[in-house]
Amino acid sequence: MASQWADYLISAVRYNAAETHIDKVRAHPDKGESVGSGTETSRTRIVSLLEAGTTFATIVWNSATKSWNYGAEVAIIAVAGEKYIRTDPDNTKSDNLGQLPRF
Repeated sequence: MASQWADYLISAVRYNAAETHIDKVRAHPDKGESVGSGTETSRTRIVSLLEAGTTFATIVWNSATKSWNYGAEVAIIAVAGEKYIRTDPDNTKSDNLGQLPRF
């Protein structure tokens, strides 16, 4: 890691039973040269922080290099008046942060 990717980095997710909404994420502070310890954070908190201007990105652990790889920027996408957190801008009615591990 050479520079800061975002304010916080998401490494894992937990979805609801219907797989449409994320219940929680594991978010780490981005320290620029390193990734801080992850804590479970609610979806509601992530949405609030995104709306306030805090930036988020996804990260994926690379076991070969023993380092984190950048995934994608996380944004709020509104579909039919409901807010979803997504890494792609399509209008699908669900949260989607890619293929992050689940916890």
